[in-house]
Amino acid sequence: MNYDLGQIPERTQKPRDYGFTMAMDKGLSVRETEDFLSMCSGYVDIVKLGWGTSYVTPNLEGKLRLYKEANIPVYFGGTLFEAFIVRKQFDEYRRVLDKFDMSFAEVSDGSIDLPHEEKLEYIRKLSGQVTVLSEVGSKDVDIIIPPYKWINLMQAELDAGAWKVIGEAREGGNVGLFRSSGEVRSGLVEEILTKIPFEKIIWEAPQKSQQVWFIKLLGANVNLGNIAPNEIIPLETIRLGLRGDTFSEFLDKTK
Repeated sequence: MNYDLGQIPERTQKPRDYGFTMAMDKGLSVRETEDFLSMCSGYVDIVKLGWGTSYVTPNLEGKLRLYKEANIPVYFGGTLFEAFIVRKQFDEYRRVLDKFDMSFAEVSDGSIDLPHEEKLEYIRKLSGQVTVLSEVGSKDVDIIIPPYKWINLMQAELDAGAWKVIGEAREGGNVGLFRSSGEVRSGLVEEILTKIPFEKIIWEAPQKSQQVWFIKLLGANVNLGNIAPNEIIPLETIRLGLRGDTFSEFLDKTK
């Protein structure tokens, strides 16, 4: 850090198992990626190439090389996995992972109707090839999954070999864990946490108010995802109590 300041919460250090920040790359150019990494590489743990953007991204290999040189893992968005599955091209998907030397993959079913046992089988197969992140929740705002089912789905996917599970929110933060207004379904989150360890969940939280809510609930080292590149440093200040939203959260009032 640039200077000393007391009463700052302790952050886990990279490479870390929790306290994760997952950034959403929606199509940064190579030059933008260089700029992004020059400022934020110390605060980013993993990068998702959003939905199917990798299919149309120019110089994809050049950009992936930059992330690799910065020791930041990258994975293709779960919607790309679904695009291969719905076309019955799972083997081709696996070859794409190998072609681009991907060490992580996301398994999701937010846009397709996929029997859960079939999803679990994809997790089992891919976990022998890469580290699997599995996403739970629908991208359809009209589909409300009860808490007990979230818990059962998450636990089954962890048991099948997922390293972590992701709570669905989409890029806008208005489905899944959140109401259409962006408000957190607090009862849902709190019930999930009675059964699933917090370090095993990455909460997609693209909106500042959502990030603040999770940090106040679970502390500076909560796993958060779908963070825009220009919001990485602002998020880190929220984690450390250096923005008004969490300014008093970590202060010792007795001193």
